[in-house]
Amino acid sequence: MSRVSKPYEIVERALELSTTDGLVVIADEHSSANLRWAGNALTTNGVTRGRTLTVIATVDGAEGTASGVVSRSAVTADDLEPLVRAAEAAARGAGPAEDAQPLVSGVPSSPDFTDAPAETGSEVFADFAPALGDAFARARAGGRELYGFANHELTSTYLGTSTGLRLRHDQPTGTLELNAKSPDRTRSAWAGRSTRDFKDVDPAALDAELAQRLRWAERRIELPAGRYETLLPPTAVADLLIYQLWSSTARDAVEGRTVFSKPGGGTRLGETLAPLPLTLRSDPHAPGLESSPFVIAHSSGDSGSVFDNGLPLAPTDWVREGRLERLTTTRHTAALTGLPVSPAIDNLVLDGGGERSLEEMVAATTGRALLLTCLWYIREVDPATLLLTGLTRDGVYLVEDGEVVGEVNNFRFNESPVDLLSRASEAGRTEKTLPREWGDWFTRAAMPALRIPDFNMSSVSQGV
Repeated sequence: MSRVSKPYEIVERALELSTTDGLVVIADEHSSANLRWAGNALTTNGVTRGRTLTVIATVDGAEGTASGVVSRSAVTADDLEPLVRAAEAAARGAGPAEDAQPLVSGVPSSPDFTDAPAETGSEVFADFAPALGDAFARARAGGRELYGFANHELTSTYLGTSTGLRLRHDQPTGTLELNAKSPDRTRSAWAGRSTRDFKDVDPAALDAELAQRLRWAERRIELPAGRYETLLPPTAVADLLIYQLWSSTARDAVEGRTVFSKPGGGTRLGETLAPLPLTLRSDPHAPGLESSPFVIAHSSGDSGSVFDNGLPLAPTDWVREGRLERLTTTRHTAALTGLPVSPAIDNLVLDGGGERSLEEMVAATTGRALLLTCLWYIREVDPATLLLTGLTRDGVYLVEDGEVVGEVNNFRFNESPVDLLSRASEAGRTEKTLPREWGDWFTRAAMPALRIPDFNMSSVSQGV
């Protein structure tokens, strides 16, 4: 066998080796670059490269079509045939796949399918690193310490199938997390950003934001558990609504297992969830949040199917003007439920028509309210209502008549994102944000801040 090493050659050779009824091959070429720092000084940096190959074999039988999925890292030409045979053996040994559908066909090939993979490297930080160094100097002079990391990944995915698909997508993913601490470590503040290329990240602005929060924390105020008017920043809104999206599978709703199930049967599609004109949507071509325009599924599950690989994705409104518009489906679950095919898309945007920034929303506050920094340790309590619990982190601040007057203790909260949408009294300006809790899995989000009149802080927490 001739040596093959380019990603598209790996895909083509794997397809040539197939002896089953259908084959899907996904080659993911990964590269990453990172910086880490502590105490106002860089500590580590590095660059990595890697390849993962996923082979999905399908076998038609008298009782239906079975599938077998095998993935391997660092695949070379010599590994190809054993990998394909393993996937085929898994398919022949499996029972009929519940989600079986004909493999997708008829999608035009990507013009860059045979091009070399895109790669990232330390050059992605060419402008960011010097600006970060300047931020270290300012922090040092201001008596605070900066900790954190910046990570940039670039994945080139090559998808080929026995039905003729030859698709390619390059996905850049950048994240920045920055913590500022007082020298005695009694005060801490956090800021995060999502980016495609680090050209839109300003360390000086982030440092200034964190410095202000540390000043707010110089006054400490203890508050009891209870319901408070609360300003949720975009990062917290993202964490809550991403979980809502993950929980919005049509099949589970039809079967009566989720908050989107209608009592007595059916779904809540068409119901008004929010009095504000909130639109929750995903769009693979959303500016600054671009994601794969076709399905890439390495395994089958509640919200994805390996049989849908290559299926084109289109802009989708999940909630439109406050009304529940779509639930996620694969081709299989769409057929089961009678609902439109609406696969999950790897970004999420909430538009509420608001113009105010979070700072302007704080200034417009009358009476007393809480201003959160972020949420973490989010866990589901009750799927029937999508009740979630979690903790506040890295700063909860008390607002009185438009001014932040100090930092208060952390809380455990109990809230449902669906219920929060129904109670939100104001939505601010939509902006790109980094989810704190789900940032390892979902980074492409744009959200407004939300004002909730009665957010449920169920107990006081000792979290940081």
